[in-house]
This record gives sequence, C-alpha cells and structure tokens, in this order.
Amino acid sequence: MKEIKVLAPATIANLVCGFDILGMALKEPFDEMTLSLKDEPGIHIKHTDEYNIPVEAEQNVSGVALQALMEEYKKPVGFNLVIHKNIKPGSGLGSSAASSAGAVVAANYLLGNIFSNEDLVRFAMNGEKLAGGVKHADNVSPCIYGGVTLIRSIFPLDIIPVNSPDFFITIVHPQIEVRTSDSRQILRKEVQLKNAIRQWGNIGGLIMGFMNNDFGLIGRSMEDVIIEPVRSILIPGFDEVKLKCKEAGSIGGGISGSGPSIFMISKDEETATNVEKIMKGIYEKIGIEYKTYVTAINPVGVKVVKI
Repeated sequence: MKEIKVLAPATIANLVCGFDILGMALKEPFDEMTLSLKDEPGIHIKHTDEYNIPVEAEQNVSGVALQALMEEYKKPVGFNLVIHKNIKPGSGLGSSAASSAGAVVAANYLLGNIFSNEDLVRFAMNGEKLAGGVKHADNVSPCIYGGVTLIRSIFPLDIIPVNSPDFFITIVHPQIEVRTSDSRQILRKEVQLKNAIRQWGNIGGLIMGFMNNDFGLIGRSMEDVIIEPVRSILIPGFDEVKLKCKEAGSIGGGISGSGPSIFMISKDEETATNVEKIMKGIYEKIGIEYKTYVTAINPVGVKVVKI
C-alpha cells in the first residue's frame, strides 16, 4: 500500500487534576489526513483547511513528527501529506497532537508497522514541542493508544492505558484562542505542599474511579487546586458553566487542556444534551461565539481508513 487515510481524534488533556500526565481521546471532532509515499526523499505538506498553517516541514507539527520518525527509519523515504483540520488550533482539544499523531501513525502503517505505539508517541512529541515549546505526551498518548492514558514519566517514556467506564462528554469551545505557550507562562513556578498533597489524592482518586466505574469518586476527584484557578481567568464564563452544569447532573469537568474549551462528563446522553443547552445559553448571554460537541471516549485513537 502506498497511500492511506487516517482520522486523528481530538483529545482532552489533564482531565482537571492530572496536569501533563492524564489524557482522553474523543470520538469527535477529528482531523482527516491522507499520506502517500513518494519516490524522492522529503516531506511535502498540503492543508485543505482554513487555518493558514505553515506547510514547510520544519514549521509544521506533522512535518517535524515525520522527520523524527524518518531519522530512526534510516532508509531514504519521502511522504506527501494532505491535512484537513476539523480541530481548530488553539481550541484546547489537542489540535497539534492530532496532526502529529495522525502523521506518524499513517507513516508507520505504510512502512509496515515497524514502530511501537511508544515510539510513535516519542515522534509525535516533537510536534508538541514545536506547537507549545515543551515535549508533553498527555494529548498524543491517548490520540495514539485510544481511551484514557496515564503518562507516568516522559524521560524515559512510560505510558499506562487506564480502563474507564462509558460516559458522555459535552464540550463547549468559545471562539477565542488561548495559546498553550501563553497559558503555561502564567502558571506558578512553586506549589504549596498542602495543595500538592490534595492534588495527588485527586489524581489517585480519579484513576481508581475510572478503573472501578465509580462515578461518585470520579466526580469528587475532578478538582484542581493548582492549575485551573490560574488558567480559568482566561476563559469568560468558566465558573458559571461548571457550576450550572453540575447542578444539571454532570459528574464533573473543567478546562480541556490549556483552554478555552470546557468539558463536562455525564453518565447518560440525556444529561449530556441538557448540559450542552446550558453551555449554549451561557455563551449566548455573554455574546461570545461558540461551538459545542456531545461525544464519548474514543477507544482506538487514530483510525486507519484504507484507500
């Protein structure tokens, strides 16, 4: 096979309390990417979306991820990549991760699946560094592995898939941009011990809640006393969304990645749909354009669609 299409899903990083170590893949939205082998070495990238993303390989997250893969492949190889992004850059839904992960998964398939998922995460992290200045894996890991993942360590890379119950995720994306690099700069450099202890408890509780299908524990553990209080000031309507959605029956939620998207988890689709209505009402009142999704966990990550 010399050409392949993949669907690279959006992701929610952090899951409130797990800054840089927890992530979850979503069924939608997703980017559509077509990769083909070309006769001469090198990478040619074309975007069919509206975001004016650079197409030079060194300036494109997919390009630098592919370059990292090609360095370890050690044989002459070239790729033509066509990307149609449905995940808006700066949305907090893992846009750069989807492009990076989708490219390396597709390339690996064309080359005979010679690299492991962990290898692909390492390659895709180069795209995250280009986008945000830091190599982190909380988006690319679930994008490649599917489901929920825990990144125990970056160096060396240690990724643990986490079993989770079925639930629905409602997302509102206010049409403002929060750059990951900017949202990192406003974070405090030091954390009080009492806050760190509380955060560790929440991370452990959240993982155990997922593994034991304990929605009550999941809800109690979705609390962030370190990152969210700082980042939420960048998102108009955040406190009202979170409060009213929980009053409507949502288990819990918070900022998706670095924002501005907000996600809320519900046990059933009816509650998730009601939560969506609440989100719409709040942003219509504020006067900020928005986009919403009612979706679920994507168990497979990047999906290969043969051409």
